[in-house]
Amino acid sequence: MTVDIYHIGPSPPCRAVRLAAKLIGVDVNLKVIDITKGEQMTPEFLKLNPQHTVPVMDDNGFILTESRAIMTYLASKYGKDDSLYPKDLQKKAIVDQRLFFDLESLFQPFKNYFWPLVFKVGPHDEKKFQEIPKNLPVLEKILEESEFVAGDCITVADASIVTIISNYDMVGVDFSKYPNISRWYDKCKKVIPDYDEINQKGAEDFKKFWEHLRSL
Repeated sequence: MTVDIYHIGPSPPCRAVRLAAKLIGVDVNLKVIDITKGEQMTPEFLKLNPQHTVPVMDDNGFILTESRAIMTYLASKYGKDDSLYPKDLQKKAIVDQRLFFDLESLFQPFKNYFWPLVFKVGPHDEKKFQEIPKNLPVLEKILEESEFVAGDCITVADASIVTIISNYDMVGVDFSKYPNISRWYDKCKKVIPDYDEINQKGAEDFKKFWEHLRSL
């Protein structure tokens, strides 16, 4: 089975879905949505996702949006076992908590800074920029107690969090004072299939886009 994924290469949530798919072992058919041409606002795409955001998944006619929902769905349906998204209620709850932590505490500060640049509603905001890594001490504490973010096995939460951490890396966040994050970050690069092709390249493309926006 091949699943269609509508995506943008530099987007952390889109990269997260692709990394998760690699870990799960499900084939994806990538469909690029060019936001510079407004393709997210076409009637065809709005029929798939009225929120006009990516990623969007089409699994044989079943449409799902939001990266974390897509990852947990794919792991539940196509995973060879339940290690990436456990069936055990308490283990699953920990993975879910890490995904929500990522959304609210890691991705949101980055979005608060970056979105005004993308949509040209404001210039570089140094105060918001300095606030990007404010919740890294929490992640450092989480990783003090386990190999990965939700225990000693890699899960979809790692696939999600590593994409935003790589963006932090691209904008110059100093990880030297976070040894547990640094150890985990290096491990993810080694154990996630096709990490360089999907996430490293995507993060580097993001960096070029960010530098271009800052130069305007």
